[in-house]
Amino acid sequence: MATATTSAGYAYKASPYSSHTLLVNSLPLEGRGKRVLDIGCASGYLADILAGRGYEVVGIEKPGGCGDSFPDRVELVEGDVDDGLPPLQGKFSYVICGDVLEHLRDPAGLLRQAAAILEPDGLLIGSLPNSGNLYFRLTILAGRFPQDDKGLFDRTHLHFYIWKGWSDLFDAAELAIESRKVTGIPVGLALPEWDGTAAVRALETIAYAFARIWPSLFAYQFVVTARRRNR
Repeated sequence: MATATTSAGYAYKASPYSSHTLLVNSLPLEGRGKRVLDIGCASGYLADILAGRGYEVVGIEKPGGCGDSFPDRVELVEGDVDDGLPPLQGKFSYVICGDVLEHLRDPAGLLRQAAAILEPDGLLIGSLPNSGNLYFRLTILAGRFPQDDKGLFDRTHLHFYIWKGWSDLFDAAELAIESRKVTGIPVGLALPEWDGTAAVRALETIAYAFARIWPSLFAYQFVVTARRRNR
């Protein structure tokens, strides 16, 4: 199966078109001891993969948010990033903000703090929901605004940006976006009983193709890499 549920109730999506795969693959295959900060690391499922590749990984998660089986090879720092980054030692080659910025009161403030702890050539890597997605637009046009447990209408989202909104946010934080990748609608998550079947894999392939052709309308998420402007 493509989806593995973590002890904290989150799901790691191993599809080649998922944001998790794109986030992990944005870093070199071999870590060689380089330091990674995973902000909002949940139960450490991404951090553990990177630690296994030879990275020195620090994960930040709110108290009680990481479950009961956090990986031993990842350093855990507990703190609510809505209050800013907790005290951290040293600089990092990579900072990951996976599915976290849209939940924060002041995402630009966190991005500035994250940029400040990057090494001069360090990269910030983030996954960002696209509120310009066709499904989002049609739902709003139908006069609905669901309060879902996950996805584009996650009830805990505080910000609903299209690409320009995200671009402006990174610009305000003095971060220059160097690359942008996209994900398609995760059909397997919408149809969990069929996840991993040939039909769902084919639909996800089609969704990804449409997202690449017309990102502003069909991308489900953007996965970006960015560097500090003045480094």
